[in-house]
Amino acid sequence: MRPIALPRNIQESFQADPNLPETTASIRNAYPMLCRLEPEVSIVIPAYNEEAGILQTLLSLCRNQTQWSVEIIVVNNASEDRTEELVRTAGIPCVIEPRKGVDFARNAGLRIAKGTYILNADADTIYPADWINRMVAPLASNPSIALVYGRFAFIPTGSTGRFTYFLYEYIADGTRWFNKTFRNEAMNVYGFNSGFRKEQGLAVDGFNHPPGTNEDGWLALKLRNRGYGTLKNITHPAALVWTTDRRIQLDGGLWKGILKRLKRMIGL
Repeated sequence: MRPIALPRNIQESFQADPNLPETTASIRNAYPMLCRLEPEVSIVIPAYNEEAGILQTLLSLCRNQTQWSVEIIVVNNASEDRTEELVRTAGIPCVIEPRKGVDFARNAGLRIAKGTYILNADADTIYPADWINRMVAPLASNPSIALVYGRFAFIPTGSTGRFTYFLYEYIADGTRWFNKTFRNEAMNVYGFNSGFRKEQGLAVDGFNHPPGTNEDGWLALKLRNRGYGTLKNITHPAALVWTTDRRIQLDGGLWKGILKRLKRMIGL
């Protein structure tokens, strides 16, 4: 069962004011507790002009409760706003990738990551407190799993309400079932909610992908085809991440987004 409303902890992170010093201080104070030893897990976040939401994402990640030592790497992908300044002020490592493109940014983070496990995140997404544990556990316990990916729900930022998105998400779940059953499960992998082993990711040339494909799904395909293992969908409610609906808006709104998804499902 998907939640109709945003959980309280998700609301608290999403509604944190990036302009308040308290928000920056909360991240700066919490991050050393997350990255207390040599990193075992690296969270890579590509960021292009993300000053409006990057601190809320970082705050949600720093509120994770986990036994793993976790580093966060923000990759400034040629931003023209205060993204890098905000990240560094909050005490989070930030590297620069001047070549625009999410594949360049993710590869830059992958190369310098110190962790055994890589988790992919995005700067417009809020992560629940158990996300890291739920994503890493299958990779750490089962060598036959090459990549994990999770579910997500939308945070409304425009005129479309949360209940409408609640219904839409069930339609989207249907298309993902169709992909897994009749097409290719790798099509269900999204870069803001997935994870893999660094060594294996580097061995398949990272996020490089052919034109017309997506970097996240193509990585999943490469890992599976190389024989590193299967893909695993993390469906536990505690691993559900919340992302803003800006991708829907870029598709021209909800109904155009549904039409686009249906066309993609039937191969048009």
